[in-house]
Amino acid sequence: MSYLTGTPAGTASAGTTDVRTGFGVPGFAHPLVAPSEWGELTRPGRPLHWVVLDVADGPGARPDPHCLEAVGRLRNAGVRVLGHLDLTYGARAFAEVISDAQRFLDWYRVDGFLLDRCPAERTALPEIRRAAGTLRTLHSAPHIVLGHGTHPYPGYAENADQLVTFSGPWSDYRWSQAAEWTASYPPERFCHLVHGVPRGHLDEALRIARWQGAATIWFTDRTDRGGLLDPWETLPGYWDDIVSRIGTGVSE
Repeated sequence: MSYLTGTPAGTASAGTTDVRTGFGVPGFAHPLVAPSEWGELTRPGRPLHWVVLDVADGPGARPDPHCLEAVGRLRNAGVRVLGHLDLTYGARAFAEVISDAQRFLDWYRVDGFLLDRCPAERTALPEIRRAAGTLRTLHSAPHIVLGHGTHPYPGYAENADQLVTFSGPWSDYRWSQAAEWTASYPPERFCHLVHGVPRGHLDEALRIARWQGAATIWFTDRTDRGGLLDPWETLPGYWDDIVSRIGTGVSE
């Protein structure tokens, strides 16, 4: 099966070495509900690129002591924490997004932001450029991830550190293709979030991510039950297995 529409993205960065696959955690349930999940992320040897904090569809109305504790442990472990900003595909007011970002910084000292449900069309690019530029004035060097969930207009790549170019079920991911323009960028610029990945297909899923040039991944066997559940709220059932595979150098 073919996963690319053009040159494999990894070939565009042949000059870079030691590009390692790691996890981008899209966000667990509240630390009171999922304490073992948050605790697991602080264990040594976990190949984490970043972890998203979503207190209550954003930073919440006031600092949450349980989230403060969880974030503090992650930061002490050297893990990058991103605040969750929901753009509702461009429908959310700019001032609200920036206000949420400021609260994330003031209360949780986040290292950057995931701009979730980010629009992908060319016409929305100026507004996203404005938002990203403003976020960079609030922090010395914020890590900005645009959560499109699909391949956006290429210009978005110039306004973020990473793009989420796939977010969805395994049934779609296994037949997905990378846009040709992604071959101009190194793998560390792209992230794939996939739910419903069976244990027996982990190797195939990891190969797809590598061939499509995505160095940041999150694969889970949890499903969304037709949109009724959040598949990202808990660890995958094969967590130790996938950590072992990433740690032994599945990615090239």
